[in-house]
Amino acid sequence: MISVDHLTKRYGRHIAVDDVSFHCRPGTVTGFLGPNGAGKSTTLRMICGLTPPTAGAATVGGQPYRQLPNPGQEVGVLLDASAQHAGRTGREALTVAADTMGVERDEVTAKLDLVGLDATAARRRVRAYSLGMRQRLGLAHALLGDPRVLILDEPANGLDPEGIFWMRGLLRDFADRGGTVLLSSHLLREVEAVADRLVVIGGGRVVAQGDKDDLLSGAGTRVQARNQQALRRALDSAGLDVVSDTDGGLLVHAEAEAVGQAAADAGVALTELRPADTGGLEQLFLSLTAGGPTTTAEPTTSGEPTAAGEPTREDAR
Repeated sequence: MISVDHLTKRYGRHIAVDDVSFHCRPGTVTGFLGPNGAGKSTTLRMICGLTPPTAGAATVGGQPYRQLPNPGQEVGVLLDASAQHAGRTGREALTVAADTMGVERDEVTAKLDLVGLDATAARRRVRAYSLGMRQRLGLAHALLGDPRVLILDEPANGLDPEGIFWMRGLLRDFADRGGTVLLSSHLLREVEAVADRLVVIGGGRVVAQGDKDDLLSGAGTRVQARNQQALRRALDSAGLDVVSDTDGGLLVHAEAEAVGQAAADAGVALTELRPADTGGLEQLFLSLTAGGPTTTAEPTTSGEPTAAGEPTREDAR
């Protein structure tokens, strides 16, 4: 439903997004993750036709966003919860959007109810909304045309724990009914709870993509030695991808046999050699965005996508 093929964005000599490719299928939630400045928001803006790419293309339902006859009824977009008319009430903001999309006004009330904005909140000016209320209003706007696709950038910002739990259920239900969700968020535990697939950007490159379970199962090997420096040199010399973990050991993205052989060849005595604890998405994210080589959970037809950061307000979130 969403196809991103070799998207590139350059600003002068600076490459903000470099040959990015991934696909989001109906019935799935795809978590789009990366540190600040990794190009996530720039990529989403290119998908939605707000930023023209230097090269490559993105389509939704087989068409570029700008060529959709009524995009609000095909794609629900929430890129910036603050980008709403502050002088309008919540109901007025949705009513204008409904008239623009040709949606029955009854849907305004239905979507306000769906996102938890009651009649009192709907009568308030948007300037008086908290960030969490603006997020709910933005999601109501994204859902107003009953689209088949949702593209959301940090939609849980400003929500309290109850609100985050509510949003998780809403997105999961949307995907379970055949919808497609592309979700960018820094709340890794929430993404882990709701996502089916992951695309991870780190160090200016897409360092992993694939099914969540496949990526999280490849945690690698944890290893320690009396001489950690000698061990690190041995692993680096063997060409193995190594990062330090929080307990002073080393996490190697390789099978235990390869790690043990590298240590033995260098004459390094090991004190620990075992499969790494998965540590969930947070550990995967930290290890992958430390600058290691690209990891792919499954073959792709488009090769290895890459991305580089853009120093803009959009990507500073």
